[in-house]
Amino acid sequence: MCLFCKIVNKEIPSNVILEDDNFIAFHDINPKAPVHILAIPKVHVDSFNEVTPKIMAGMTEFIQNVAQEVNIQESGYRVITNIGDNGGQEVKHLHFHILGGAKLKWDHFTDADPKGHF
Repeated sequence: MCLFCKIVNKEIPSNVILEDDNFIAFHDINPKAPVHILAIPKVHVDSFNEVTPKIMAGMTEFIQNVAQEVNIQESGYRVITNIGDNGGQEVKHLHFHILGGAKLKWDHFTDADPKGHF
């Protein structure tokens, strides 16, 4: 069972922000912004490559509700999902990073080499 499935099953504690029958959102343990929340489906899905449109439809509304819950819907926020090793996915359970609470920079690509990719 993966780390996030254990959080869903309450086997590992987390700082939950919002939860419903299908999704759960909790604070990231290694925040990259003043607000850094992870939103996941309760059903195990490896990554965005495997997610169904039905799950994404529910996830969209859930993420919007999380942003409202932590009061970043007006000031702005970023939603990111990492897919696979090259995408930086560390936990093989679909999750969305919701980052906000400050003006966010876009410098995390400084270690990527674009040569030969176009």
